[in-house]
Amino acid sequence: MPTSQSRVLELLEAPPARTTGDYLDLLGDREQAGPPTGPAQRLMSVGLVSAVYERYWRPGLGRIAKGLTGPSMAGEVDLATDLLRLRPGQVVLDVACGTGRFTRAFGEAAGRTGLVIGLDGSRTMLARAVRAGGPESVAYLRADAVHLPLRPSTVDALCCFAALHMFADPDAALDSFASVLKPGGRLALLTSARHTWQPLRGLDELTGLASGQRMFDRGEIGAKLRRRGFTEISERYSGVTQIVGATRISMRE
Repeated sequence: MPTSQSRVLELLEAPPARTTGDYLDLLGDREQAGPPTGPAQRLMSVGLVSAVYERYWRPGLGRIAKGLTGPSMAGEVDLATDLLRLRPGQVVLDVACGTGRFTRAFGEAAGRTGLVIGLDGSRTMLARAVRAGGPESVAYLRADAVHLPLRPSTVDALCCFAALHMFADPDAALDSFASVLKPGGRLALLTSARHTWQPLRGLDELTGLASGQRMFDRGEIGAKLRRRGFTEISERYSGVTQIVGATRISMRE
């Protein structure tokens, strides 16, 4: 077993159902952690989508959602890395990692002494992520992204880009994110953000209902994080997306 996988085992609340040799699997024979919330989430397990996800699917849909003023995919990776304030030796969790583009970049930033865990529920996405290779500090875990399987206060930084709005219970996910982060740990999110102008707001809502994606209000995620004790909250909006950074409050505060 690779050293990175062994280190992940030490952080888990319960042992995995199986180890494929490529990633640790806590879901076993289940297709996913819970019922899909809509068409957008169902597509994440389709083999063809995983094959084109990183190069075409995610950048294309992201550009539509972010508009012309939003960051590119490479820009998203840079923003997430900056928001997380990554340093060598840190433990980083990439929730809903997909094919691992962010995970690999975080692995470079965390260095050989760090540990970066790419977590996803899709076998096809994780298989593609493993084939893409990456730093030795990277390990992949198939698990529930809403109810994270890690012990409390074990992670220095947590990223969840383009997924929170597809979770059946995003509030439970935010609770779980807060639980696994160490005091002073950093959080970076990219999720939906409805327009404030009413005609566009209604259209955003209809789009969300059709695709099974939750459309958050602008400022809503920041408010949820404040109620969970986060501070240093930054919010950046483009199109129907928001990128939010925050710090879990330390024990001394």
